[in-house]
Amino acid sequence: MISQRARYAFKALIALSRSHSQISQARDIATNEQIPQSFLEQILLELKRAGLVGSRRGRDGGHFLLKDPEKITLGQVLRLIDGPVAPLPCLSRTAYSRCADCADEAACGLRRVFGQAYEATLEVLERVSIADAGAVGSNVRDDSPDLVAADQRRGRRGSATPR
Repeated sequence: MISQRARYAFKALIALSRSHSQISQARDIATNEQIPQSFLEQILLELKRAGLVGSRRGRDGGHFLLKDPEKITLGQVLRLIDGPVAPLPCLSRTAYSRCADCADEAACGLRRVFGQAYEATLEVLERVSIADAGAVGSNVRDDSPDLVAADQRRGRRGSATPR
């Protein structure tokens, strides 16, 4: 499960991507996205330190995206805000740690099953961008090739939005 902080970071980035490179004030984002302003300001500062968001001071100041929203993936943001996304430490690509109670990783059934789930999740998180997530009319563009392919593998047709 993702943290509330990550949810707010996604909402803020999507709001900034929809502003089409114009400056948005934290107050407006907080109001429109129903995010506590003081919490949002902390998140925006973290996104700024990571090089995703820029800011300008002054009366006409505010925040804006430094990167193309097509180049910012959900996985990148999730790792930035919540840390490693792997369900087990032995699966993490950024914070690998051998499980203390595991005698043989190669024979571990939990690692194998959770590894498959983790790979499927990463496939989506690393390919779906903030621009995809913010596509008008849905949480995720229905025509995103990765999401359509994932639905087809599961035998679904039509919308790729989560069920």
